[in-house]
Amino acid sequence: MSGQSAAKLRKQSGVPPPTERILSWGRYPKIAHQRVHKPAWNDQVPEIFNAAAPGALLPYGLGRSYGDSCLNAGRELIDCRRLNRILDFDASTGMIRCESGVSLSDIIDVFLPKGWFLPVTPGTRFVTVGGAIANDVHGKNHHCAGTFGAHVRQIGLHRSNDGLVICSSRENPDMLGATIGGLGLTGVIAWADIQLKRVSGPWIDAESIPFQSLSAFLDLSRESNDRFEYTVAWLDCFAGKNPRGIFFRGNHSPSHGAEFHPKRGPKLPFALPAWMLNRYSVKAFNTVYYKIHAASKGVAVVPYDSFFYPLDSIRQWNLLYGRQGFLQYQCVIPDTNLGAFEELLDRIARSGMGSFLGVLKQFGSAPAAGMLSFPRPGLTIALDFAMRGERTLKLLQSLDEIVQQSGGALYPAKDARMSPALFEASFPHWRSFVPYIDPKMSSSFWRRVTGAQ
Repeated sequence: MSGQSAAKLRKQSGVPPPTERILSWGRYPKIAHQRVHKPAWNDQVPEIFNAAAPGALLPYGLGRSYGDSCLNAGRELIDCRRLNRILDFDASTGMIRCESGVSLSDIIDVFLPKGWFLPVTPGTRFVTVGGAIANDVHGKNHHCAGTFGAHVRQIGLHRSNDGLVICSSRENPDMLGATIGGLGLTGVIAWADIQLKRVSGPWIDAESIPFQSLSAFLDLSRESNDRFEYTVAWLDCFAGKNPRGIFFRGNHSPSHGAEFHPKRGPKLPFALPAWMLNRYSVKAFNTVYYKIHAASKGVAVVPYDSFFYPLDSIRQWNLLYGRQGFLQYQCVIPDTNLGAFEELLDRIARSGMGSFLGVLKQFGSAPAAGMLSFPRPGLTIALDFAMRGERTLKLLQSLDEIVQQSGGALYPAKDARMSPALFEASFPHWRSFVPYIDPKMSSSFWRRVTGAQ
């Protein structure tokens, strides 16, 4: 029986969709089973809408959001992964039209051999187009390219009360701005037109430079922004107010080296025991990582996947943090308030819970593509903390105080526990977004931070 026939049969018989245990990438929070719809075709989405109660639904992609923005506890998800067709491509302009379940990995595999690449990419290629739009993801080139949403030219959006709505800069522009960064709450994206960028091949001219203070990082960032499309840094979070780290920068290489084939790395078969990840093992890892990269500093031509997606080489790397999962903390603090950023780093170092995946980036001044877009001028840092109960939560609450007092913000796609007060401070105009929420949509995150029912 086809997926379409099965969906119609369930609707006619009144049988609800099956339940599944769905976890976000951070594996925290752990919630009860959710009912999951799995449409295979876009024309099945209106049927799902019609049968749903108000506030019952949330679209779901590959589950790479770290907290609960991709979860809908006690309600229903629309799994969009089978809506994964590439519908059109203009080889002269690089404009692609694809369904929302197409992954960034799919786009790279098909179009990089033809000389086209993503205009913006996050740190993993295993994200759907719908998820990239809903979270308005950013990457190493924010200072010159802005966010993913800035390169979305048009979308077709399923709405429970309006049918299929076409959104672009000319037609329903406000709905387009609400959907970009809108956390999947405005409807289900049927398809999107995305402008790809022309590149010469799969190689990156990359350079790594060690630094030993926050001011040195800022000097490198300012000096690199005009000459390098991609900049980012790894940070040793045990180093405190004057952290050491490795600054990475690069451009697409004109070099035509050997034929390149991405490699699939090992897969973690199970969650590691919690005792293996402690302050001593993480500190030792940070020391070794810094010394290796400091010793190999300089220029090299590297494949794109190791430059953009180093963690994708370890499948299910989230299991490194054990059965209790982890919390990622990504904030942005205005770079006019470096004292607050130094205090944040100092608290992390003194806590003994430093992350071995500290990523530091200076955002550019590109205008927000969406109403709830996270990136804004300042320094952003992303850190992973193994979940150790109240101790971990208290540390993150203390970091929240610094972020809020400094006029900074937290990233919803990475969050599992920010307070309504901090959400209000991070996105003070969020109430202007509310009228664009589809009446049938909700999420665990949205109910938590706004008190919505």
